[in-house]
Order: sequence, then structure tokens, then C-alpha cells
Amino acid sequence: MRQRTFGRVGWPVSEVGYGMWGLAGWSGSDDAETMRSLERAVELGCTFFDTAWAYGDGHSEQMLGRLVRAHPAQRLYVATKIPPMNQKWPARPGHGVGEVFPPEHIRRFTESSLKNLGLEVIDLIQFHVWQDGWADDPGWQREIEDLKRRGLVRTAGLSLNRWEPENGIRTLRTGLIDAVQVIYNIFDQAPEDELFPVCRELGVAVIARVPFDEGTLTGALTADAQWPEGDWRNTYFGSGNLEASVARAEALRPVIPPAMTMPEMALRFILSNPDVSTVIPGMRKLRHVEANLAASEAGVLDGKLMARLRVHRWDRKPAAWSD
Repeated sequence: MRQRTFGRVGWPVSEVGYGMWGLAGWSGSDDAETMRSLERAVELGCTFFDTAWAYGDGHSEQMLGRLVRAHPAQRLYVATKIPPMNQKWPARPGHGVGEVFPPEHIRRFTESSLKNLGLEVIDLIQFHVWQDGWADDPGWQREIEDLKRRGLVRTAGLSLNRWEPENGIRTLRTGLIDAVQVIYNIFDQAPEDELFPVCRELGVAVIARVPFDEGTLTGALTADAQWPEGDWRNTYFGSGNLEASVARAEALRPVIPPAMTMPEMALRFILSNPDVSTVIPGMRKLRHVEANLAASEAGVLDGKLMARLRVHRWDRKPAAWSD
């Protein structure tokens, strides 16, 4: 597993991390299998793990805490997220920061996450939604500074809204944000336009999330795919998005080199960008852990293939079904 420097804080983190959203809103999750997968990831050199209080109301955090405590001799980096107080994903312009992230809410959920994790300090605490109109609010700023000063968190970050990579740039310029988590993949290349140059300028670490476009870029989706009731994908792949997504994935098949899979190509596309500090595919099964982490050893894609993938950029606007 290759390592990269996590922005200006300088941590050496695995370039392929572990996304733990699969413990909430996705059907088919099994705790025993998840723990085996997490253990296997550590064996293969994964050191960066991203969770959130909202992933099972703290359950995902508890599982990650068990993993970290079981490996005291290894430096495993823990990232989690504060949920919005109004329980609205994503944040919209009409949502005031006082109804989403008042200081007492930030403090309470940071302490709750620490309890779930069973740790004394969180490496990276992130706001689970964001609006750049909140950039200058002194409430969240003072609270983040206080959490760092008290030694409860080491760094702070933003998880940006889907398809709004610029909606955090003003906040990065406050100097209080050490990392930004953004959707970046073969389809969603827009972060390269404005966000990544600012991250380079400021030394802000970049966490690439949703590398497979919620499953589209695994190449396994079909136009008649269905999921159990309550599975989040029923919403995301409704309203015609399933058909459009499958068509986009099918258009990629002629580009895939021999002996390479679509998921491998998708991960290596992201890893070919040096602005990315780590990519966090969601993983619940051993075979996915082994395949995804192997992308690091395979290395970056050649320039000719990267050029062919550039034309598959798909710029989209947020919609009710894409929350």
C-alpha cells in the first residue's frame, strides 16, 4: 500500500482508505463480515478510516473503535462526522448555521463520537454537510478552535454537498479547515476546476469519496436493478438516474484495458491525481477490500488512458433524489 501526505498536517496515510457508509442506508450489511473486512484492510496496509455518527447512529463508530483499540501498535487514522442538527442532507441555502451546527451541537456530538469510538482524541472531525455562507460564523469557528485546544480533535474538515465542489472554498480560506471530502471520480471531475487548486494553495488534504458513483462505476448495475425497501439506492437510482447511469457505465466498457476491471480503472483514475490524499471506497466484503486496496499497488494510469477517460466527465446539478 502506497502512502500519501495528508495535506499540511503531514500525516502519512494509505492512499486507499476505508469508507464505512455501508453500515447505514444500504441493505446487506453484516457486522461480523464487516469486522473481518476491516481487519483484512489493516493487514493490507490501510491506515485511514472514515465513518460518521449518522452511519447507524454511532454503530459504525463503535465498530471502528474496536478495530483501532485492537491494533495499539499501528497508527490508524480515524475520521468521523458531526450530523446536521436539523437532520437535513444536504444543507441548502435557506438553512441557517444556527439550526444546523450551533456550538453546543458540535461539542455534544464530538463528545458522543469519542464515547462511541472509545478513544481520547479524534484525528479528523468533519461537518457532514456544508454551506459556504456559514464560512464567517464565529460560533463554529470558536468551537472548532476550542476542541483542538482541549485535545479532543486534531484536525477539522468539511464533507461537501454532492455536485457542489466549490461550496466550501470560502470556508477553506478561514484557515480552520484541514481537510475536505468531495465526490470525485471518472464522471465527477468538476473538483479539478476550482477546488483542487485552492487545496494545493492552502495545503488542505483531499479525501475523494464515492469513487464508484454509488455503484455505477463497478460495472455491475443493470437497468432493472432493484434493492430491498429502505435501501438508499432506491432513491438515488430513481427518477431515471438508473438508466442514465447504466448507459454511462456501458459507454466506458470499450475503454477498459485488457486484464483490468472497471472498479480498478475507476480507483486508479482517482489515484492518478496527486491532489488526492486518499480515496475512500465503501467496503463491506473481503473480496472488495482485497480488490480495492490492490489498486494502490497497480499504480497510476498512463496518460493515453487518462485522456480517453476525460471525455466521460458528467456534470450534474443537485436534485431531490441525489441528496
